[in-house]
Amino acid sequence: MEKTLVLIKPDAVQRGLVGEIIARLERRGLKIIAGKYLTVPRVLAEKHYAAHVGKPFYNGLVEYISSSPLMALVVMGPEAIQAVRQTMGKTNPMEAEPGTIRHDFALITSKNLTHASDSPESAEQEIALWFDKSELFEWVRDSDPWFFKKN
Repeated sequence: MEKTLVLIKPDAVQRGLVGEIIARLERRGLKIIAGKYLTVPRVLAEKHYAAHVGKPFYNGLVEYISSSPLMALVVMGPEAIQAVRQTMGKTNPMEAEPGTIRHDFALITSKNLTHASDSPESAEQEIALWFDKSELFEWVRDSDPWFFKKN
């Protein structure tokens, strides 16, 4: 099973969308194996966005992600990275497909509600940055065969 990091960003928390976002992920069949609510320390924000150092939007990203609490999750399922990104929609909400989280609840890219890892490599790095291995709980859900088992 593939794992990925999901951040429900400060704008989603402030707007009361945490439950809606988690519900959409779970209804899709993805399983949450870790979660925590936190205000992001600046050093963690800088590490998370290190790939964007020097870009014009870097400082704004760091300020935004650490401006208010967020919900960090590790989500698991077959092709979890693609499934989560598909559920979230394109980064620019105006380009996101109807029915995706970003299309349905966001208007601008800088307030697009969520972050999701974009590859297995980034998922592994990001999960390790945000969670200790002891915080991951791989568990068996009674409905797993209805989501994961092939006929």
